[in-house]
Amino acid sequence: LAHLDNVDRVGSALIGALTAFFAEPHNVAAVDALAAELTITDAARPRAIESPLSGKVVIFTGTLETLGRAEAKARAERFGAKVGSSVSKNTDYLVVGADAGSKAAKAQALGVQTLSEQQFLEMTSGT
Repeated sequence: LAHLDNVDRVGSALIGALTAFFAEPHNVAAVDALAAELTITDAARPRAIESPLSGKVVIFTGTLETLGRAEAKARAERFGAKVGSSVSKNTDYLVVGADAGSKAAKAQALGVQTLSEQQFLEMTSGT
């Protein structure tokens, strides 16, 4: 379960709850019984749309007004971007929402181009 710490929106509380859940033999048996009834197939990835974000690394920070974080990430990926979690010299764009913190300061120090949520929406307005 240690690798879950690298998953967006998964923190120590959720990891602790999952660890406790799977420590109970009856829970493991229930999951195994369910898995035996399922046929799982890989979902087809939607094709990326050519855009100014194609091949670029995009990071989000702060609270976005119109998009949830998962929706913003999915939108960026649909338009060909790679979404990261921390600002580095490899970051192409930082989308800045309300109450942006240290990521905005780091982006400025590294010369990373920042976008408002509105600018991000305009860049991803095609279908």
